[in-house]
Amino acid sequence: MVLNQSFWSGRRVFLTGHTGFKGGWLALWLSEMGAEVHGYALAPATTPGFYEVTRLADRLASSTIADIRDADALRLALQAASPEIVLHLAAQPLVRYSYAEPAETYAVNVMGVVNLFEAVRQTPTVRAVLNITTDKCYENREKNEPYAEDETLGGYDPYSSSKACSELVTSAYRRSFFTAQNIALASARAGNVIGGGDWSLDRLVPDFLRAIDAGQPLVIRYPHAVRPWQHVLEPLSGYLQLAEKLHTENNAYAEAWNFGSEDADARSVEWIADRLCALIPGANWHQEKAPQQHEAGILKLSSNKAKQRLNWHPRWTLDEALVHTVDWHLAWREGADMQVFSLMQIDQYGAAQQETQE
Repeated sequence: MVLNQSFWSGRRVFLTGHTGFKGGWLALWLSEMGAEVHGYALAPATTPGFYEVTRLADRLASSTIADIRDADALRLALQAASPEIVLHLAAQPLVRYSYAEPAETYAVNVMGVVNLFEAVRQTPTVRAVLNITTDKCYENREKNEPYAEDETLGGYDPYSSSKACSELVTSAYRRSFFTAQNIALASARAGNVIGGGDWSLDRLVPDFLRAIDAGQPLVIRYPHAVRPWQHVLEPLSGYLQLAEKLHTENNAYAEAWNFGSEDADARSVEWIADRLCALIPGANWHQEKAPQQHEAGILKLSSNKAKQRLNWHPRWTLDEALVHTVDWHLAWREGADMQVFSLMQIDQYGAAQQETQE
């Protein structure tokens, strides 16, 4: 399924987390397809950031800088936007930060979702809602097999656990309220996303690029940890396809969905670091020797349901994703127009989708 741009043209969309990495790319893509995008998020967490360097504010119908823990502000912004579709990406997204700030993590990732769903219940224009969670919402048994949507939820650390809670809240609101209100509610779980414009702390690729810019080696905590890596545009294309189905076919698609990489692209941290060093001459890395907090050793995600029912498939290999990520960062360093460059990469991804379909 190639994206139906005509569906999104003129469509009113409420997007939380639009100042973040994934939310920024999604807002840019939606605006390019002609959607009327209303954003709601905290101020950008990093400087620089994707929102700033792509001049994303110029492309939005509105941008509310506020906290999803503020239920009244969220409700008022949602009602003012009168959207048909709500895409929820606002979150506390970092595992290591969740160890330092567990109460904040649960407040944002659990009660923030509750606040949004309560606001949706009071906004009669909404027809479809998609809650973005994470592949880490599963109870990780360190198995060398991908997790499917019907497997047990859990989470060792506060971040993973909070996202499992968010999944349970989604299921409860769907069955208790939204089905009766004719609002299709789904959740989506992606892999470890990479791409240009991510300056978050404690993420492998942003940490690598920061080290390169500073002329320092990358320090890695868990070189043998395996993750389902994918370019940010991969899951975003899945979110867009799913949101269209929720709007046009209602509760037939109102359930949990995985959008992960191909199994061959579930690679170790060490493999990624070596590939990045090969792309940028002079780069190097070494392992952190100090004791570290727990992180999962292996995690893979099954996207079979999305492939079969949505005809969604990853389009870029992991090697291609890394090249596009490094290209974006180097273009930014050289002073390129990053809105134009980002739209060019979206076009390249769309062409890859079209080629696969043909």
